[in-house]
Amino acid sequence: MNRQALDRAFNPRCVAVVGDKMANGYVWLRNMSTFTGRLYSVQIDPNELRGIHELGVENYGSLLDIPEPVDYVLVAVPRGVAPRIIDDCVRKGVGGASLFTSGFSESQSREGDDLERALVKAARDADLNLIGPNCMGVFNPALGVRQDANQYHGQSGPVGFISQSGTHAIFFSQVGARHGLYISKSVSYGNGAVLDSPDYLDYFAEDDATKVIGLYVEGVKDGPRFARSLRDAARKKPVLVWKGGQGEEGNRAISSHTGSMASAPLLWDSLVKQCGGIRVDNLEEMIDFTKAILYVRPPRGTRVALVAQSGGQSVVIADAFTRAGLTAPLLTRSSYEEFASFFNTIGGTYLNPLDTSWHAPSIRDSIRILDVVGRDENVDSVVAELSLPFLSQIWDYHPSYPDDLVAALADYKARCHKAFLVVVSAGQLEEQAVVVRNKLTERGIPSFPSFDRAARALARVAGYHASRCW
Repeated sequence: MNRQALDRAFNPRCVAVVGDKMANGYVWLRNMSTFTGRLYSVQIDPNELRGIHELGVENYGSLLDIPEPVDYVLVAVPRGVAPRIIDDCVRKGVGGASLFTSGFSESQSREGDDLERALVKAARDADLNLIGPNCMGVFNPALGVRQDANQYHGQSGPVGFISQSGTHAIFFSQVGARHGLYISKSVSYGNGAVLDSPDYLDYFAEDDATKVIGLYVEGVKDGPRFARSLRDAARKKPVLVWKGGQGEEGNRAISSHTGSMASAPLLWDSLVKQCGGIRVDNLEEMIDFTKAILYVRPPRGTRVALVAQSGGQSVVIADAFTRAGLTAPLLTRSSYEEFASFFNTIGGTYLNPLDTSWHAPSIRDSIRILDVVGRDENVDSVVAELSLPFLSQIWDYHPSYPDDLVAALADYKARCHKAFLVVVSAGQLEEQAVVVRNKLTERGIPSFPSFDRAARALARVAGYHASRCW
């Protein structure tokens, strides 16, 4: 990896799109329509020039004709033409080029293998940062460099994401944003013919804008090098690792998707753990654990105060957190004495877990309950349920209730010195739940859609911080 040149590709001032066509809806020129720098097209087909001009993009017949340095090149040409374009990238001195073009080693054909080897040799001989082939390239939302036209732009965050799959890179950015997780930079690297996951781990480990790294990987070419890069990155910031292809069927899909070699799940899990990474198994866990790492205070242990809003839910929340390896201990005598002074035990209980049925409608009482358990010496974390089927009956006649409740929870989180998170139980009110979760996200309050997801996230983040203490 030529780090200085790769930084030009991740933070470009000038981008060129080579080979985009009307038949594909000018997908890459449209993806890049939000780019804040200078955008050029390279296309020799005269039938395409009018459409490119209508998009307001200046076109040249060759990359070499563009009258300024080019930092990042998106290549969308037929695979047989790709070596010529890569040669032009070398001659132009670009920072990096991503090859959207597919049909190389993942095609499992001799012609595809030969073409990929030729690309690799040309790029390595010239020290060119080649991303891909068979990939979606770079996403830098602050600069409007996108992998998909539905991705956001103009807002960035602390999460760096490295993905062998273009779909997962795009999905993580879009779904993550709904949970308050915004990207610093992201890359989809496909076959990883020249730059592989260790290169990107090395890059993101040194990137000041990235505080947490997420990695989706299907296979690695150099195991020892991957281990070194993962270990070095994990020493500097949290690294969450999602391994695709953990069974025979998934392994078959890998070979035709990115041409990667599979590895034994137990060996992989051991490697990630020994190198300090955090294993996740799907997109939900990637989002949940990243959210917990960023927005939940480091728990000092596994003891949790569970505050549910009905009797049945108090049983279910206890089961979920116990399954995750956490405990709900009895509180201290002083906490029970304070509860006895105001808590209505008819239809409720202030044992741990708590059933706050009678007190839930009152924001004042709800926060007072959270204050009591938050001060308790037997508690390391506080988990509060918001049951929308129950609370929605209140805001029907008190429309400002959701905003008032979220504001009160935000004030509580600011003064609580323990880990705090919220579970939004949607029931049949999923549309309303999205609104409430967005309000919580805007105030920096981590929320989860189920007890199990919240429990797994808290357990994983507690284990991560405990391992960092040794």
